[in-house]
Amino acid sequence: MSSKRFSFKILSKEKNARSGIINTSRGKINTPTFMPVGTKATVKGAFIKDVINTGSQVILSNTYHLMIRPGVDRIKKAGGLHKFMNCKLPILTDSGGYQVMSLSKLNKIDKEKGAIFNSHIDGKKYILGPEESIKIQKNLDSDILMVMDECPKKSNDYNKIKKSMELSMNWAYRSKEAFGKSKKKALFGIVQGGLFNNLRIKSINELKKIGFDGYAIGGLAVGETQKEMFNVLDNLVNNMPSDKPRYLMGVGTPGDILGAVKRGVDMFDCVMPTRSGRTGLAFTWKGKLNIRNSKYKYDNKPLSLYKNNLGLKNYSRNYLNHLFNTNEMLGSMLLTLHNINFYQELMSSIRKNIEQGTFNKFHDKYIKIL
Repeated sequence: MSSKRFSFKILSKEKNARSGIINTSRGKINTPTFMPVGTKATVKGAFIKDVINTGSQVILSNTYHLMIRPGVDRIKKAGGLHKFMNCKLPILTDSGGYQVMSLSKLNKIDKEKGAIFNSHIDGKKYILGPEESIKIQKNLDSDILMVMDECPKKSNDYNKIKKSMELSMNWAYRSKEAFGKSKKKALFGIVQGGLFNNLRIKSINELKKIGFDGYAIGGLAVGETQKEMFNVLDNLVNNMPSDKPRYLMGVGTPGDILGAVKRGVDMFDCVMPTRSGRTGLAFTWKGKLNIRNSKYKYDNKPLSLYKNNLGLKNYSRNYLNHLFNTNEMLGSMLLTLHNINFYQELMSSIRKNIEQGTFNKFHDKYIKIL
């Protein structure tokens, strides 16, 4: 294992778009980067070795789900999350705040205690506060930890979003205190404030006072339009530290990623490539493709001209159509891997174009196609 400290360096810029490198103790991450989501210590439908072979350099796992099943003690006794799931890549763990909002039918927010909620599995009562969230992430031995925040649903209620943002800032301070100091691990703050630009600016200013290794943008991808999301980024990103990674949480479509990179974002995660792969939707350079469509019954071409040796080129659209229309699990596995691979091809092309000073042309060519 490398002894490198966590660090970030910008290598190239084209206006606001930037390419760089994050160093972690478990390896480097070229940015802009996309993190496949391994919610429950698995990227659904894919072997981790295949995920690595797509060019993925970091994955995301979920504190909430791992806390409930199998439990953090079980993972800690197995040697940590990397050993538990046989993953050598760096792992970022989110704090669990979003899942408290999205999955629990009954939750109560207590400023001091944290989120009090019932498990979506068996109804068992849990209390997840900033200190506990950081403790869990440390016991998982993740490389990048996220502060505990409250992620409210989309709302036009200014006072409600303001109160939620202020609570998240309180929890961010407590998360930093619980994290302490680390040369190898990183802690990211999370900007909240909904669609209100003044609240977003207040949030990032508070986070900068606390001081973090990276800064995430939360509370988006919750039902707003792409235009609304880009408006938030236009008003926020230039107020974020330029020497720290910027992470847009839970985003998104290839078009979302292109637009966010143009505005200066470095890191992304989303379940879209894997979830879409399980339902027969493929991402390609010519747009989305529904492999269940009858027009692919006699199409013996592969889905793409693959640049790496994943073996995907050996499976035709005809065959994939058959697998999905007969509910064979291999279809979901192959299309999941295809989609992860496409996202990594996209990120590689984004980095290359930033370095060559041609990103804006690349963006304009693909923003409406993808």
